[in-house]
Amino acid sequence: MQKGSTSGLRNLELPIPYGTHPTSKGTQFTIFSRHATSVWLMLFNEPNAAKPAREIKLDPAKHRVGDVWHIFVPGVRAGQCYLYRMASDLDIPEAAFFNPDQWLLDPYAQAIAGEPAWGRASGIIPGRLQPNGTHFPKSVVVNQAFNWAGDVAPDIPLDQAVIYETHVRGYTIHPSAKTSNPGTYAGLMEKIPHLKKLGITSLELLPIHEFNEMEYLLENGARKNLRNFWGYSTRAFFAPMGRFAASGICGEQIREFKKLVKACHKAGIEVILDVVFNHTDEGNENGPVWSMRGIDHSVYYMTEADRKKNCNYTGCGNTVNCNHPVVRDFILDCLRYWHLVMHVDGFRFDLASIFSRGQNGEPLANPPVVEAIAEDPALRGAKLIAEAWDAAGLYQVGSFPNRRWSEWNGRYRDDIREFWNGAKHDLRTLVTRFIGSPDLYAKNNQPPQKSINFIACHDGFTLNDLVSYNHKNNLENMENNRDGENHNRSFNYGVEGPTSDPTIRSLRLRQMKNLLATLFLSQGVPMLLAGDEFARSQNGNNNAYCQDNPISWVDWALLEKNKELFNFVRKLIAFLKTHPVVRKTRFLNDKIDSVKTPDVRWFGLDIKPVDWDTGTSIACRLHTTENHETEDLFIIFNADEKALQTYHLPELKSHSWNMALTTQERSTAWRAGQKSVKVEPRSVTVFRSSLL
Repeated sequence: MQKGSTSGLRNLELPIPYGTHPTSKGTQFTIFSRHATSVWLMLFNEPNAAKPAREIKLDPAKHRVGDVWHIFVPGVRAGQCYLYRMASDLDIPEAAFFNPDQWLLDPYAQAIAGEPAWGRASGIIPGRLQPNGTHFPKSVVVNQAFNWAGDVAPDIPLDQAVIYETHVRGYTIHPSAKTSNPGTYAGLMEKIPHLKKLGITSLELLPIHEFNEMEYLLENGARKNLRNFWGYSTRAFFAPMGRFAASGICGEQIREFKKLVKACHKAGIEVILDVVFNHTDEGNENGPVWSMRGIDHSVYYMTEADRKKNCNYTGCGNTVNCNHPVVRDFILDCLRYWHLVMHVDGFRFDLASIFSRGQNGEPLANPPVVEAIAEDPALRGAKLIAEAWDAAGLYQVGSFPNRRWSEWNGRYRDDIREFWNGAKHDLRTLVTRFIGSPDLYAKNNQPPQKSINFIACHDGFTLNDLVSYNHKNNLENMENNRDGENHNRSFNYGVEGPTSDPTIRSLRLRQMKNLLATLFLSQGVPMLLAGDEFARSQNGNNNAYCQDNPISWVDWALLEKNKELFNFVRKLIAFLKTHPVVRKTRFLNDKIDSVKTPDVRWFGLDIKPVDWDTGTSIACRLHTTENHETEDLFIIFNADEKALQTYHLPELKSHSWNMALTTQERSTAWRAGQKSVKVEPRSVTVFRSSLL
């Protein structure tokens, strides 16, 4: 099969073992439950039906094989809404979660219908669990037919990837976005030209699996008027979010999402999904019942010894039992579905260290689900990115247990921020992060691309807020400013928040450029937060998970106001793509010998040794020979607040140095043949070798 082609496996309807399978004569329904002794299938004529039009009780003698319940229903076509009910007469602890009156979504449902429009509270009773009836969401039988003709997966190698993290709604809902379909997959398609102009290769989307943005209203507490904006509270893992579709027609969310993927691929851009397999929206054992809890609580969730109370390693009330064989297969089926049927190119796994926990919560050296995902034949072409920590203290950055996975490098974020704050500290830390974090990843022949480098992401300060606020400002989250990270390694340069002071504004812009230049010149894979290319702000909120308003929305008017920063980011990405010396697929060699020029050498001020312990300034020479062509870069990082620093440039035999990039406000006049250069405080300057 040709690489990237839609012929063969990537163009098949995936034979998912569970869920629904419509045919010309009817539909096969299949669902797992080990501890149910009675199962009812309910069929509804419309998504908002208060009662089922038909109910079928499955006969265990005819419709059960082991733990699999199944039935073929003649005449049922795509578009049919359905739910289940289950009961258990077993004398076991988990039987307490089976309620024969409780409606249940199919965990394998590929579409969900019956939910109100985004932000509508219709049918939700504050402080009470969701009742059965008109407003209970319905699973939908889906026809996956779609014209994928001409779709070619970009298959971007990791060493060439530039990841861009964004939110479907937040990216396009602000009036300044001027999209025809704000807040939707279709609206995001309208922004593809911007992504192309910027130069990114891989679009990483915050959760687009079906979730309930109104869940805080159920609490009826201080947060009742807020929304779960980010979507890290999955209800249906196979179903794209219906409220992100421009059309309200049931099932159209699948077609619209596929159109988005196809349009991105046509533009040469990959689509990566942020997936949340660590918990669900059912909360703790006293939370609402939508699906898994009423189907088999002790299989789908980690429980305490009593098999009733949930283990909570996620901070969200429950923890998915990822290494249970049934749940492991569920996760694999889901990933295969999104990769093969929906043509998604990769996945970023939220709180991925949950995958490293056994069924009793204990850390595992070789977790079955991690290995199964890495070695699955159908997923070999998919990117796998771990957020290598969880909410209960299992921190695995640099040690996530499989070499095929890349990791969000939280150490990179923290250490690069520290350096540009100007505090005197060990320069070895900067050097280590800049060359791809070999202290974390240079083992078992792993490449620098294990490290997904970032300065800012959805969780925390934006780039602009990082240089504008000393303290978080999360009061709007209604948690008395207790939520969110306290140690942000940020600095406001004299004024907290926005200012009209031209000196401070200029310094903030330069510091944003310095952080971005470091990011895109570092070995590893860079990730940019949406809007950081034109200085988006969240007004100091560093945990805007619940803010469906201008705090979280991308203000596109800033693009014109901050054109200088946008053009600088474009230049950085273009530079990255055209200079292989900053995208090595192996760790740099710094050994000096008489035969071979090292990949990297470090220089101190004015021919002096590097002040490793307390320095604020350092330079390096990067050297590479690709396709018989030699290239050198000389990069100067000056985080000193005041001093103008002098550096002597290394001698070149047949080349001379040309200034290629700088964040200096008054770019130093440069003449070919100069042997030294003075650089401004708080600046990055890059020289490139060229033929004499």
